[in-house]
Amino acid sequence: MFDELVPLDALSDKDFKTIYDAAVPALYKVAYNVVREEDAAEDLCHDALIKMTEKEMKFPSLNDAKYWLIRVVKNAALNYAKRRVLERKVYTRAFKEDQRKMDSGETALLKDETIQDVKHALEQLPEKLRIALQLREYTELNYKEIGRILGISEGNVKVRIFRAREYLAKVIGEDNVYMP
Repeated sequence: MFDELVPLDALSDKDFKTIYDAAVPALYKVAYNVVREEDAAEDLCHDALIKMTEKEMKFPSLNDAKYWLIRVVKNAALNYAKRRVLERKVYTRAFKEDQRKMDSGETALLKDETIQDVKHALEQLPEKLRIALQLREYTELNYKEIGRILGISEGNVKVRIFRAREYLAKVIGEDNVYMP
């Protein structure tokens, strides 16, 4: 049957059933291992079989048909999985936006007071401590990079940041900070 190149449109029902029976278990396993959803894995397998019947391709053997179908299912499953991840991100973002609350006048006032308290406390920090803390908190620099910028060791950066945080905790205090 598959000893010669066989155009798919010339496949009989028997030939299609032979390909179906030989390929579908492997196709399903490939799809399921990527998408982890039974219905989606079945749909991806069926879509691959539909593509096989729609294209005018020739396969020299049953294994060639099977390998082609596996590649089609694998690629479709990877695309499906990527699309699902993006959809989840969009839904999560939309859900979070819907959950936003309007700040009451009191909440806004507490936030403003906290911001002013933190700014005032930062101004009171010694310059060496303040710069190290600001580089750590407001940039994405690690301790080693901050050390290079300031011309000090990584250990010294850690000490300065620890002392700065400790000082701020004393000056501001936990009771005076509004945390929504």
